[in-house]
Amino acid sequence: MALKHFSTLTSMLTASFRSKTFGHAIKTSLFPVKSYSSATGGEHSETVVGQTVVTERRGAVVSVAINRPEVRNAVNQETARRLLEELEAFDRNPDLNVAVLHGKGGNFCAGYDLKELANHTASLKLEQDVTKGPGPMGPSRLQLSKPLIAAISGFAVAGGLELALLADLRLVEESAVMGVFCRRFGVPLIDGGTVRLPRLIGLSRALDLILTGRPIGAQEALAYGLANRVVPDGQALQAALQLAEEISCFPQQCLRADRSSAVYSCYDAPSFTQYEMDHGIPVIQSEAVSGAARFTTGTGRGGQFS
Repeated sequence: MALKHFSTLTSMLTASFRSKTFGHAIKTSLFPVKSYSSATGGEHSETVVGQTVVTERRGAVVSVAINRPEVRNAVNQETARRLLEELEAFDRNPDLNVAVLHGKGGNFCAGYDLKELANHTASLKLEQDVTKGPGPMGPSRLQLSKPLIAAISGFAVAGGLELALLADLRLVEESAVMGVFCRRFGVPLIDGGTVRLPRLIGLSRALDLILTGRPIGAQEALAYGLANRVVPDGQALQAALQLAEEISCFPQQCLRADRSSAVYSCYDAPSFTQYEMDHGIPVIQSEAVSGAARFTTGTGRGGQFS
C-alpha cells in the first residue's frame, strides 16, 4: 500500500509479526482506527478533502499524514502550521506514546512549496531566532519528548528530507529517493538539516549530499545510517505502525528517559540550529526566491539537474 490512507477498523484486530529488533515473535494489537485532530480537541470523523494534514489514532499511536499529493506533499505555510499543531498535540497528550509521520499519495514530502516562495514572498514570515518560533517546515525545531517514526516512500527531498531527519527512526521503501534537491535553486537548509544530517551519518557523508544535492536511494541510505530499515514498496506505513506499537508496549518513562539522554548527548544546546538559521536567512532573498521562480517555469521537475 503506497502510503494509502488506512480505512477505519471496526473491530479489534490481532496480528503476529517477527520483531526485527529482538528476533522473536511478538503479538501486537492493531487497535481500532479513529480519526484524531488537535484542531477539534480529539477524535473526529471528518473527511480528508481539503485538509493539508490528516491524522489517525490507533490506541497509543497516532499517524500524521501530509495530504497534498498533487504537489508531492510539498509544504506551504498552512501545512507547516498544521504539522506543528498535530505534533505538539501528540507530545502533550499523555495517552499517546509514538507518532508516525508519512505522506499521502506515494511521496513523503518534496520540501517547501517553491511556488509559494516564488509568488507569495511578502507573506512568508520566518522567525530567525530558533528559540522563539517554528521553522519554515513547521515542526522542524521541536524537541519532542516521545518517539517519532518517519514512513518514507517516493521523494523525501529538500525540506522533506529535513522533516525525515526530525524523526527518531526512518523506514524507507525500496524505490524511495532522498536528497538535498534544493541545492539546485539556492534554497538553504534552515530546518535543521545542516545540523541533524552530519550528526546522523557523519560530516563527510553529509557534505557529499549537501554539496552535490544528488539523490540517494534506499540501500545507500541504509548503508549510511540515514535509513534504519528498508521495506518493500507500499509497506513503509504498515511497518512503521507495527514498529510504533511495539515501542509503545515498553515502559514509557524509562524509554523516554533513555531517549532523552541519547538525544542530549548529541544536541546539548537549546539553540542548536541558530548558526544554521543566521547564515541561511540572508540566502532566501539572494538566491532562494529566484530559484523558486525558475522551478515554477518547469526547471528541475522530476529531480532533473539540467
